[in-house]
Amino acid sequence: FVSSTMMINHKNGKTGEDIAAEFFEANGYTVLCRNYRAGHLETDLIVENFESVAFVEVKTRTDGKNVLKYGSPRSAVNQAKQERLVQAAKIFLSEHNIKKKPRMDVVEIYLDADGDFKKMTYIRNAFGG
Repeated sequence: FVSSTMMINHKNGKTGEDIAAEFFEANGYTVLCRNYRAGHLETDLIVENFESVAFVEVKTRTDGKNVLKYGSPRSAVNQAKQERLVQAAKIFLSEHNIKKKPRMDVVEIYLDADGDFKKMTYIRNAFGG
């Protein structure tokens, strides 16, 4: 059973990932992978430029009551989520022999009630070393 709320959340999540991918491409990055999975581990975007490779967690919220209900998008990237992202990054790096400096970024996307882009916050090197 898939509820209409789950379908809207999935659609909004994909919209947020599309916006983040466009942001990185507009800023000189290449999107290497979207929704990379290694077993139960997953990262939304993997992007690179000439100096680094970024593992990006994209969190999308519809402006209004959901922000109050669920907190800021970045608050969803808790310690356990961070650890899973780091593990996924290690696996990806070992599989692809990438020697660039890795980092973990978080992108917060805010949509209006109609699902249209409202604003974005980019947190470079959000956690990790």
